[in-house]
Amino acid sequence: MSFQFKLPSVGENVEQADVGNLRVAVGDVIEAQQVVMEIETDKAVFELPCPQPGRITEIHVKPGMNVAVGTPLLTLESVGAPAPAPTKAPPVAPVAAPPVAAKPPAATVPAPAADIVPAPLAPAVAPAPTAVTGAEGSQTPPAPAAPATRRLARELGVDLFKVKGSGPGGRINQDDVQAFVRSILKQTPAAPQSAGNPVVAPPLPDFSQFGPIERLPLNKIMRTAAANLNLAWSVIPHVTQHELADVTDLEAARKRYSQSHSGKDGGPKITMTVLAMKAIVTALKSFPRFNSSYDPSTGEIVLKRYFHVGVAVDTENGLMVPVIRNVDTKSVLQLAAEIGDLAHRARERKLTLADMQGGTFTITNLGGIGGTYFTPIVNYPEVAILGMSRTSQQSVIIEGKPEVRLMLPLSLSYDHRVINGADAARFIVKLSGLLSDPFQLLSEV
Repeated sequence: MSFQFKLPSVGENVEQADVGNLRVAVGDVIEAQQVVMEIETDKAVFELPCPQPGRITEIHVKPGMNVAVGTPLLTLESVGAPAPAPTKAPPVAPVAAPPVAAKPPAATVPAPAADIVPAPLAPAVAPAPTAVTGAEGSQTPPAPAAPATRRLARELGVDLFKVKGSGPGGRINQDDVQAFVRSILKQTPAAPQSAGNPVVAPPLPDFSQFGPIERLPLNKIMRTAAANLNLAWSVIPHVTQHELADVTDLEAARKRYSQSHSGKDGGPKITMTVLAMKAIVTALKSFPRFNSSYDPSTGEIVLKRYFHVGVAVDTENGLMVPVIRNVDTKSVLQLAAEIGDLAHRARERKLTLADMQGGTFTITNLGGIGGTYFTPIVNYPEVAILGMSRTSQQSVIIEGKPEVRLMLPLSLSYDHRVINGADAARFIVKLSGLLSDPFQLLSEV
């Protein structure tokens, strides 16, 4: 008996997901609850087990495919089921059929494949890989086009049934899709650039006419990050304020602590990011608007009375921002341990959606890579983000005498609808002062 394993419900309000790495191949015999593939939703990646044991006879998906809940993923047959005979059956002499009705015996009708869908099960969504529903609800064959052309059409929002193909038999290629978009753009009158009429980028030219090219698809994490950054840049009027913080004394104290505790209990590593988080919360309490969101539908500022700080983590799969909750109630050691755990899980692609939700302010530290200043993009719907760059030894005049001090470049980007320039300057000066004076930082924590 054969079974179909379909994509189960993968989260509240999540109707589609991307297929990641496949862990099995056709012919493999799997056990119940064995992981068969990875599934990507938004920024979360998780392993998908199949609840039914059996031998895999067909795999319906490939890595990178976007599938809906209810889409068949695998077809399995019960272990021990007879395999199809590889040789022909011996010829049978024809026998005259008795005069019976044309209805075939029930045993000759193939039994439909059973569905394997582990709980919780959302209503199945038909994936329709070989047919599409027309405007009037009728099933029609798909438009003739290659997978790459279909992907381009999806990205541009083009209905392939409206595109005239120039290939053999009316086959549609990428040039046809791009020509269709250009014709639509020419017919559409230019609209003023505003929040209600966002600018739509025209299709790219065919770069292959200039030389060899290669197309690399973005994974789910990168696509989600790109969409979020595009939204933030489009709706938030950004301004970035820069400052230098003298962290000579703070860094010396951090090193003394690390040296005195290294190798004793294997405790978490105290980094400048951890210390900056405590300073940020103190500054947020002094300037509540930096810990808010703007509601354009009502023209109100939503002040948040909790302090959840997101920390950007650079991974080989893209930028991820896990959130540390209630930073104001946790010690430096607790924060260091939690950051270490979340960063490790981010690089192992084991963060959940809950790990990346609810942030009120974000910090991103490029000090380990290099650079001086940069302009980080606000993590919507927050209103501010702090960027930290690499520290450097600089000559500073103190009480009329030059001294070499360790200076930390700070870059504060903010939503100018909520925060004016004067308050931004006050905030970053307050933050710089906390980082420059360990006693002041400890006394206000």
